[in-house]
Amino acid sequence: MNDSFRIMNTILYCRRWQETATFYREALGLPVTFQNEWFVELEVNVHARLSVANEQRATVKSAGGQGLTITFQVDNADDAWQRLQLKRIPLGKIKDHPWGGRSFFLHDPEGNRIEVWSV
Repeated sequence: MNDSFRIMNTILYCRRWQETATFYREALGLPVTFQNEWFVELEVNVHARLSVANEQRATVKSAGGQGLTITFQVDNADDAWQRLQLKRIPLGKIKDHPWGGRSFFLHDPEGNRIEVWSV
């Protein structure tokens, strides 16, 4: 069945939706593919989207950042850490993993955990 999947979209239902949408658009630099007064869809890459919805306008409510980690693989975790540090975003320390990767964590304004990693 997965042959028919063309684009994957994760939707974050947020209490702080405007601030969270701005974070992904400006701090992480994701381009907007669609937006209206309560929903913003951002492009992660050609096959993946991340959307931020205002929970007050949706039937699904915010999980308050619980039970979810959004991961982004990048070419170089150290470079990504430096770029985000310059934007004064609170970041965790970069850690080495036994499988050869490097990663760090941060949180969006809604409290969702984000992992940035590279091999």
